[in-house]
Amino acid sequence: MSLFYDILYYFQKRGFEVCRRIAERLGIRARVVRTTFIYLTFATLGFGFALYLFIAFWLKIKDLVYTKRTSVFDL
Repeated sequence: MSLFYDILYYFQKRGFEVCRRIAERLGIRARVVRTTFIYLTFATLGFGFALYLFIAFWLKIKDLVYTKRTSVFDL
């Protein structure tokens, strides 16, 4: 049972990063975004999950390429 909770904790910590970032940008709760992805996945037979993975990949690439610098001397 400990393995189950370890996997659950991993996905709660890292798996919902996409939903949290989308919710912050839109100014809504992350729970609403997660629920929308779940309903979209069931309604379109997996398209919501594919969209979620695409957005997660895109955010990861964006984070690697774009880094916010606080001043000119952070080169």
